[in-house]
Amino acid sequence: MLFQATHKTPIGELFLVSDEHILLASGFRSFKDLLARMDQADAKREVKSVKNIPIISDLISDYFAGDLTALGGIKVRQSGAEFSQEVWKAMRKIPVGKTWSYSDLADRAGSPNAVRAAGTACAKNLIAPIVPCHRVVKSGGALGNYGYGLEVKEWLLQHEGAI
Repeated sequence: MLFQATHKTPIGELFLVSDEHILLASGFRSFKDLLARMDQADAKREVKSVKNIPIISDLISDYFAGDLTALGGIKVRQSGAEFSQEVWKAMRKIPVGKTWSYSDLADRAGSPNAVRAAGTACAKNLIAPIVPCHRVVKSGGALGNYGYGLEVKEWLLQHEGAI
């Protein structure tokens, strides 16, 4: 059985879906959006609404309260191609308060020439902001796109001291 919870944040509600203590999806749109993008095997499982998800909800609260390293303590799992998995792993290594370009990200994921594929993996990331795609920017430093809106990306980067 999966658990779903809504978490109030300074930038709107964060929707969470977990398998016990492993976060499968999170984002600022809706449960419907997350479930539609999840692995079909997981999306078909029974989902129970809960007030909080143990460990995960506490760490997210800690992050928004100022413990900027708290999100690193959340275990995650999402389905995707092998290179996407490498990109998501690399993304979790972007230090708080820093940004990487798509080119940096492709390089750190093991394929320096796969800049577009790294961008695609960012766009498909299902566990924002825990897998911190908001820390990936264009080579010239411009913020680039963000699935939940540039104002959310900008807020997260300001919260972390990156801008």
